[in-house]
Amino acid sequence: MPWLQAHLEVEKSQAPLIELLFEQLGAISITLADAEDEPMLEPPPGAMPLWSHTRVTALFENSTDADDLRARIDRTLSRDNSQKLRLEILEDQAWERTWLEHFRPMQFEQRLWICPTGKQVTAPDATVIHLDPGLAFGTGTHPTTDLCLQWLDGASLKGRTVIDFGCGSGSGSGILAIAALKLGAARAIAMDHDPQALIATHNNAVQNAVSECLETCTPEDFHPEAADVVLANILANVLTALEDSISPLVRPGGQLILSGILEDQAQAVMQAYEPGISFLPPARLGEWVRLDGTRT
Repeated sequence: MPWLQAHLEVEKSQAPLIELLFEQLGAISITLADAEDEPMLEPPPGAMPLWSHTRVTALFENSTDADDLRARIDRTLSRDNSQKLRLEILEDQAWERTWLEHFRPMQFEQRLWICPTGKQVTAPDATVIHLDPGLAFGTGTHPTTDLCLQWLDGASLKGRTVIDFGCGSGSGSGILAIAALKLGAARAIAMDHDPQALIATHNNAVQNAVSECLETCTPEDFHPEAADVVLANILANVLTALEDSISPLVRPGGQLILSGILEDQAQAVMQAYEPGISFLPPARLGEWVRLDGTRT
C-alpha cells in the first residue's frame, strides 16, 4: 500500500518536540536533516547538535488524517507552524528493513545495549536488547528514551515490578519494560492505547526471551496495581493531565520516572505530582529532562 510522508522545517529547539510528536502520532520512521546548507563539525562527546533550521521527515500509514496531523502540530508548538508542513504519497517498500540498514548497536551507560538482529555486541558483561523496528517502534535514539534507559541501567531492579505507562509513546515497542526485565526486574506491565504498539512490544519480548514475565494491555483492560517502579515517557502536557491515573500506580516508597519533558516544562510537571511524589533535581540531556521521583 502507499504511504504518507510528512516534512516539516523548524528551528532546532523545536525539532526534538516534533520528533516525539510524530512518534506518538504513529510514524514508522523519522529522520532529521539540514534544512539549509549548514556545515556540522564533529561534536564533542555527549553532545547532540542539530542544524539551526532542521527538516523533520516522518513516514505514516496512508490512512493518517492529514488535518489532524496539522492540528496537533499547531497545538504542540502553540503557533501556526502547520502551514510549513509538506505531504507526499510514496509507493510501498520495506521501510522497516531500509531503516534497519542504518541501525547500529548503541550503548546506554555501563551495561545496557540495544542491538539490531544480525549484529553483535562483544563488550563483556553487556546486557543486550535485540530490537527491530515495527509499525510502532522506538530504538532509544530519542533523548527522552535515552534518559529512561540511563536510569534503568543504574537502577537496582532485582525482583521488582515495573510498569511501562505508554509503552508506544516516545520509547515505543516496550523497550523500557523489556530493558527492566533484562536488568533483573521480576515482572513488567506494558500499557498503551495503540494495539500495534502492544503487538510490537509482545514480539520484542519474545525475541528477548522475557515474554513470560511481561503483560501487555490497553488502558481499558488494565487493572490498576501498585508497582515498585513506574516509567512514563510521554509529552509533558499528557503527563500533567494523567497525574491522577499515574501517581496511584506507585507504591509507597516506590519510584516514578517521568520523561518527554522539555527543561522549561519540568517545574509545572513536578507541581502536578507533588506533594505525593518527592523529586530529585532533573536529569538533563540536551534540552530534555527526566524527573526521578519517590512516592512519600
